[in-house]
Amino acid sequence: MVPRFSYFRTNSIPDAVRCLSQVGARVHAGGTDLLGCARDSVFGLSTVVSISGIAALKGIHETPEGGLRIGALTTISEIAGNPLVAAKYRALSMAAAEVASPQLRNQGTIGGNLCQKPRCWYYRGEFNCLRKGGDRCYAPEGENRYHCIFGGENCYIVHPSDTAPALVALGASVTIEGLKGRRSVPVEKFHVPPAVDFTVETVLKSGEIVTEIILPPPAAGLRSAYRKVRARQSWDFALAGMASAISLNKDQVIHCRMVLSGAAPVPWRIPEAEAAIKGRRLDVDTAAKAADAALKKAEPMSQNAYKVPLFSAVIKQELLNYLE
Repeated sequence: MVPRFSYFRTNSIPDAVRCLSQVGARVHAGGTDLLGCARDSVFGLSTVVSISGIAALKGIHETPEGGLRIGALTTISEIAGNPLVAAKYRALSMAAAEVASPQLRNQGTIGGNLCQKPRCWYYRGEFNCLRKGGDRCYAPEGENRYHCIFGGENCYIVHPSDTAPALVALGASVTIEGLKGRRSVPVEKFHVPPAVDFTVETVLKSGEIVTEIILPPPAAGLRSAYRKVRARQSWDFALAGMASAISLNKDQVIHCRMVLSGAAPVPWRIPEAEAAIKGRRLDVDTAAKAADAALKKAEPMSQNAYKVPLFSAVIKQELLNYLE
């Protein structure tokens, strides 16, 4: 049951920041994750602060440098259908199109997609797990078939966002505003691994909100893509996926960034795989070496070892797709 709460609707960022600095205040944008978390008692809730009326947080615009600025309230559907995004940042366009269902893409925002809470059934269920103040994570000895194979120290959640891996691969940053002003954080550093702090998911402090996402100008010849494997095509979260951004000179890899989804508590960049292909001719053998390098440190649990060959296939197939 959703608890009783006060509701404030604000039309300015300073007002939103001030209201969100109160204990128990939560931001409301699209609301697709907020309502589920409130119903499942994932966190305390005394005040809902709606930012959906702040016009400055909406829209997709080119920057003077040739990149893109995407307002945090821009819907996932708007991103998936935007021709500029599709032309310059194909991985993000593909990732946005894979998020949830059409109804949720129409309602959900890019800021919310980056900041959403994990979908672990222990965290969302009636378990006092470590992330909710308990003394242990239940996944290692419990039902863990959808949990992580990388970065699972203390807590073994999987980061649920499809857009975040694409944004990391594309070198994007988020702009954050709070009581102490504005700051910019690379999306790669925005999410907090449980080894650092298992009580939070992002670097956002009390009263802070994401206001925009900045994509840098793509390098000449840069190509990108996103692949998602899921149990149900209609709307599931990723079992395994990869965002990649690669520049080729003929078939030689000049630049690459590769980031896994469905693998870890945060979007999981795989520098070992990047090193295995950079400067090399991209072919079947190189793709296989990249997959082996990426998965060398994987630590599957009792029920999710299937993810290792699944990720291997995704990595190899996606790399070879760049040759077509």
